[in-house]
Amino acid sequence: MTAPAQSVSERKPSLLIVDDDALITDTLAYALGAEFEVHCCESRRHAIVLAHSPSMKIFVLSGQNDAVHARHARALGATEFVAKPCDPQSLRRILARSLEVRSAEASAAGVDALLGSSPALGKLRNQIAQFADSLFPVLIEGESGSGKELVAASLHRLSSRAGRPYFALNCAAIAPTLVEPTLFGYAKGAFTGATTGKSGYFEDAQEGTLFLDEIGELPLELQVKLLRVLENGEYQRVGETQTHVSRARVIAATNRDLRQEVKNNAFRADLYHRLSVFTLAVPPLREMNDDRLALLEHFRRLYAEQAGIQPFELDEKALERWRGYPFPGNVRELRNIVIRLGVKYAGQRLTLAELEPELDLESIQRDAIPVARDDDSMLDQALRHLQHGGPLDLDALLEAWERGYIEAALKLSGGNVSHAAKLLGINRTTLYSRMEERAAEPKLPAPFRLRPPRGRL
Repeated sequence: MTAPAQSVSERKPSLLIVDDDALITDTLAYALGAEFEVHCCESRRHAIVLAHSPSMKIFVLSGQNDAVHARHARALGATEFVAKPCDPQSLRRILARSLEVRSAEASAAGVDALLGSSPALGKLRNQIAQFADSLFPVLIEGESGSGKELVAASLHRLSSRAGRPYFALNCAAIAPTLVEPTLFGYAKGAFTGATTGKSGYFEDAQEGTLFLDEIGELPLELQVKLLRVLENGEYQRVGETQTHVSRARVIAATNRDLRQEVKNNAFRADLYHRLSVFTLAVPPLREMNDDRLALLEHFRRLYAEQAGIQPFELDEKALERWRGYPFPGNVRELRNIVIRLGVKYAGQRLTLAELEPELDLESIQRDAIPVARDDDSMLDQALRHLQHGGPLDLDALLEAWERGYIEAALKLSGGNVSHAAKLLGINRTTLYSRMEERAAEPKLPAPFRLRPPRGRL
């Protein structure tokens, strides 16, 4: 995995290479060292410690180079999927193209996720204007890639704090041990390597705004300290007893259901209620109708102008596929698709043959489990699915139905197979047989991988 981001140095952009094969990291570091400030690590955990930039670009290098893996990686947010082996010259060109569009993304920040005229987006805009100047926290809920960070920036920009500092911390992109000193600062000698004292985000933000992205990842022990700041503004630097006071406004965001996290004792109820004085729900792109066409137009012209190339176009059938594709990775996925198409097919009119390899249709098919209340609604949903969802694998669809219901029955019964079988209207032997069949399939939920203990039957 490589992730270019803007370096603190003005001379070179940063490049983080993550691979457990030292030969690969050393070779790429040597080959790319002239153009990038290269950092290497061998594990995901180490990468999280080093990676603090939420705007970084992710490139996936993998020996599993079939089209399904490539499309799925892109849908999850990867800028590009690069098959191994990849010669350094090709990788250098790919990274250079990413840098060309970085300035375009900076100029477009603040409007990308808010571009469109759908009712869902209109409601969100109204709520942003209504809550922007409040003193109270705002909790932004939404799926990954839907633009929660841009909503937070809009809340700051439209508030009376707009001229004050704005700080953002992604709680999932930083090691848990670094969250507390980053937020609250630390004293000299507070821990190994703390040769001087340093202020934290709460202190640096002053009377501005502090945005805490992926707040659901905040460790429980720090949730208490955050609650204290929200209630009376008081906090202490790590290694100090002196109390400081912050007047920064806190905006938080999550892609989790924090209400369920509270029930699971994974998130403090008092902190949730303090954060969610105002709640904003960012709609997923699939609920924004033709806004995906407005975003297509915006991004393709923006990046073409920035790169000095002619924008691509979609023919009628490709445009219809674009309208029907649900974009599971939301605006982030749409933007990355536009970037790739613009680089590959500058100035061309594209057909389905060029567009469909960029779409994660297999994952959409696996996840599309229609829920209908009667035969007519089932027919309507099936028609829409066949029209917009690409070629159908009926066996996979039926198996997905079965997996979902078996898992639900096992959850409701607490793992009691006899009770689950009664809920499903089948006998226990049949349910065991179905569970054994599903256990042989890849990527199944945990209930199918572990046979329930016989003592509970």
